Amino acid sequence: MDFSSRLLLLLEVIELGSFTNVAERNNLDRSVISKQISRLEKELGVRLLNRTTRSLSLTAAGNEMIAQAKQLRDLLSDTRRLAQNYHSEPRGYLRLTSSMMFGRQYVQDAISVFQKKYPDIQCELRLEDKLVDMVQEGFDIGFRIGKPKSSSLISRKIARSRLLIVASPDFIQQHGDIETVTKLESLPATIYSTPGLFMDKFSYLDDNHVSQHFQLNAAYKVNDVEMVVKSVVAGNTLAVVTAQMIQNEVIEGKLIPIMTHLNLDDFGTFYAVYPHRDAPIKTKLFIEVLKSIIGEDTPVWEQNIPDFENLYCSKP
Repeated sequence: MDFSSRLLLLLEVIELGSFTNVAERNNLDRSVISKQISRLEKELGVRLLNRTTRSLSLTAAGNEMIAQAKQLRDLLSDTRRLAQNYHSEPRGYLRLTSSMMFGRQYVQDAISVFQKKYPDIQCELRLEDKLVDMVQEGFDIGFRIGKPKSSSLISRKIARSRLLIVASPDFIQQHGDIETVTKLESLPATIYSTPGLFMDKFSYLDDNHVSQHFQLNAAYKVNDVEMVVKSVVAGNTLAVVTAQMIQNEVIEGKLIPIMTHLNLDDFGTFYAVYPHRDAPIKTKLFIEVLKSIIGEDTPVWEQNIPDFENLYCSKP
């Protein structure tokens, strides 16, 4: 490891908070990280970190070196990006992050197509439903619902994500037709729930085009979107789901869209986000491959719901 790599390693230690976290990310022994930081301090002739058994803090010199390390990281990133734009074919490393379900269903397929078309590209995909820091963690592209709050990130629309309300035929037979919000709110429902996110309230427009909301009666909470659908198919609950969560359940009659007269708000829009407006060619080409798989106007997942364009007061 050379001097600049050790300087960037120091930055990573500070951003991740510990030698252990850096070691886990890089699949290294913690002692390797510690030795490299000690060597950096020896090379510079100053102490950079105050270390205790429980915490790390930067010295005054360490703060100065972190500022330099950030500039170095930006410079190296910009240099690589500029160089990549001169390649006739994309090459190098492409790091992607996505929510679990979207990544498994579509990003993985796009990676397979992309690497077959551009064999000089190596890809890394991290799937997790929490928001990640694109810049700090060094990702080239992220896929998420909603535009990024950070003004430093560039966003590009991928596809809309519409909602529908579903129940099984057995559930409807047991409870009768579900035609009012009051009855909808009274029946047992499956809710997607993770720390900090409890999806039991949904917005719609009433007959006067005034925004209203309904709140589901949570009988079952689960932190996996695929389990939400399976639970409803089992017949004990109803649920509000995104069209992307539906496979063949509606076509095969296992689930039935209900309350289809309701003017439901969309769940949001999928965006590709990336750190630079002048993105490398590999970033632009990967997004094009993904869009070709999903569809330019109507996302492919809406094809799993017959007549969906006329349900829930759909707007083009």
